[in-house]
Amino acid sequence: MTRTTSAARVAIVGAGIGGCALGAMLQRIGHDVRLFEQAPAFARVGAGIHLSPNLMRVMRLLGVHRQALWAGQEPDAFANRQAADGELLYRLPLGENAIGRFGATFVTLKRGDLHAALLGAVAPGTIAWGKRLAGLDPAGDAIRLTFEDGTSDTADLVIGADGLRSRVREALRGFEAPEFSGQVAFRGAYPRALLGELAVEDLTKWWGDRKFVLSYWLDRARREFYFAAMTPQAEWPTQASSMPGDVDEMQAIFADFHPAVRHMLARAPRESVMKWALFERSPQFEFGNERVVLIGDACHPMRPFMSQGAAMALEDATILLRALIGSSNAASAFSTYAQCRVARLGEVHRVSAANTFMHGHTEPDWVFGYDALTAHTSPALPPLPVELDWLVGASPLAARMQAAATRAVPSHRSPPMPHAPVPY
Repeated sequence: MTRTTSAARVAIVGAGIGGCALGAMLQRIGHDVRLFEQAPAFARVGAGIHLSPNLMRVMRLLGVHRQALWAGQEPDAFANRQAADGELLYRLPLGENAIGRFGATFVTLKRGDLHAALLGAVAPGTIAWGKRLAGLDPAGDAIRLTFEDGTSDTADLVIGADGLRSRVREALRGFEAPEFSGQVAFRGAYPRALLGELAVEDLTKWWGDRKFVLSYWLDRARREFYFAAMTPQAEWPTQASSMPGDVDEMQAIFADFHPAVRHMLARAPRESVMKWALFERSPQFEFGNERVVLIGDACHPMRPFMSQGAAMALEDATILLRALIGSSNAASAFSTYAQCRVARLGEVHRVSAANTFMHGHTEPDWVFGYDALTAHTSPALPPLPVELDWLVGASPLAARMQAAATRAVPSHRSPPMPHAPVPY
């Protein structure tokens, strides 16, 4: 479905991480893409995020991996420790080791920096802000989108990338409230100076009894520190996804953790801590129909215990792009996309819900080594080159559909921190 065959008018509802990535991809192969975002303007919301190697491959595809490398931190390793005494359970070498093993590096950074990089990949003037979807209706061979501000638009294809409470999903299935998982997360970020003399590793998960704390740096210079402290909670008393966190409650819950962890949590300014409910849906994923398709959390929200939510959205976008390239019509492409994603998404959903990934010796290659540019290669799903560096009007895309090279993402790592003693 390239410009030389059947360029489509594509409406993407949601200009978040997955929506921007897919929008930029489709624009670069000649489709007429518009993105509709309910937020009134871009804001650097959210805190920390992992860009694992499977995600960084897609960043390279879009040519925005360098922005992530310069904004974020490339951890030297992912340490997993026993919460009570700091005993090392498993250490996964990253940095140059990740490039050699998985074909790309691993980055931690602010979610807003990732979003900004992907927004920059979208063609100027193609995002409409303040557009909250009200409904989808057939309009001949097209679909009419109506918005709560009274405006409307039409498209040949509609892609729902509008997150956990997706209006596109609701238009397909009716209203279904997401399920509270019984887990909450206290999240906070603060300047390095507040840590005092405590030496911390680049990326650590502290494993307790049905609770854990994840900590890492948000920037290349290690100026800002981030933590997420997950714990069970029987109920969530509000429809909102988050509320201000009670620091005293947080410290009481994690009082049995190692002194280093208690120090990290105690140093967080009270106004910086938020408490988030973790929602999910059953793994009976809704991919869509012959003209409407879902990606990311609109399709398959899951618990964040593997830090793979953004990666799954960008994998979705890449597989869907390949399916559209390899198919003569949208219905066939959407079917191929769903068939190729359901098994992997189901396994990530299962392992994430179990919260066992990297608790002890782990073979993470099935997660981090996955290459959405080449996986499941078939006539209906052609491989992609390493970078989508062509423009509309360039030579026919078919000539570009060569097997992706295994070129590694270059490293721009800052010097590693000296290893702290164990326990701290």
